[in-house]
Amino acid sequence: MLRIFTCSSALRSPSPFFRFLRQFPRSYSSPTSVTISGRNLRRKPTQTTLRLICSHSSSDLVSEHPPFVKIYKDGRIERLSGTETVPASLNPQNGVVSKDVVYSPELNLSVRLFLPQKATELAAGDKIPLLIYIHGGAWIIGSPFSPTYHNFLTEVVKSANCLAVSIQYRRAPEDPIPAAYEDSWSAIQWVFSHSHGSGPVDWINEVADFDRVFLAGDSAGANMSHHMAIRAGKEKLNPRIKGTAIVHPAFWGKDPVDEHDVQDREARRRIAEVWEKLASPNSVDGVDDPLFNVIGSGSDFSEMGCEKVLVAVAGKDVFVRQGLGYAAKLMKSGWKGDVEVMEEEDEDHCFHLLNPDSENAPKFMKKFVEFIAS
Repeated sequence: MLRIFTCSSALRSPSPFFRFLRQFPRSYSSPTSVTISGRNLRRKPTQTTLRLICSHSSSDLVSEHPPFVKIYKDGRIERLSGTETVPASLNPQNGVVSKDVVYSPELNLSVRLFLPQKATELAAGDKIPLLIYIHGGAWIIGSPFSPTYHNFLTEVVKSANCLAVSIQYRRAPEDPIPAAYEDSWSAIQWVFSHSHGSGPVDWINEVADFDRVFLAGDSAGANMSHHMAIRAGKEKLNPRIKGTAIVHPAFWGKDPVDEHDVQDREARRRIAEVWEKLASPNSVDGVDDPLFNVIGSGSDFSEMGCEKVLVAVAGKDVFVRQGLGYAAKLMKSGWKGDVEVMEEEDEDHCFHLLNPDSENAPKFMKKFVEFIAS
């Protein structure tokens, strides 16, 4: 069944993602850490760091990719946004406590858990929904520890009365795709290791209802949430995921999906370069890699490993037609679940995160919370 919710209308205009890409990369010289062989880019091993580097001069630059990163000759990376963090706290924030737990010691990767304070007083055997969240940021920036995602999930957890697990994953360009996908699946498996009440984290063991597990993400995280749900179906993840929320998904391809999709070749090239030069330089098919070109790749959606999907799109988002095309393809795939589409026509990419005080952000939050709580 397909349900469509459309809120207001407006003229389409470029998303912040697209406006940022108008400043796209200036190359200063051929990258010293990359060699070209045929169609594939192969990275030589180089020492890199996630530290924010501020002491380099412009003459040290290999390339600049606003709003994401600068790459220096010595292989080090300077992230230009998404570097702010806030600590977890067992002192309630808006009725929610949080803590960080390492799920992959070998890669030093953590999850941030969010728990309603009142859940600590649940009667024995009572459980609450479990939300697994994958953050966005073009596979390059952002983290579960940023103020944006910390505050968003605090509000979700309070409103939906759920336990949330926000996943950290390795980011490009230091660790190109498919590292982020591998880490996300590893984190999901780690979460599900608690399904019998014997995992390493008491919060998950004691309050998580594994009959009500939800997976969600925005932008690049929405892309990965789709692929995680597909993998969950193919690998018969048990218990089954109840629902997946695909929010403003970053799907793309060499060609427009329809006459309303972005037609401007320069605009499409700039978006493609984020994938091909930063996020996934080893993709033989570039943006037609099935990981990015979800709609046009011929991939099979029929094994989607959940019962229902919420697809949220924004009318001014450069990815809006991809999101709508995704919902249509899912409906025609033979998958037996329910699809809901929510479109905020007046809004842009991830508006609810970038401007949580906007008029339409509460509408999005209400629908998102209902999806988890229902």
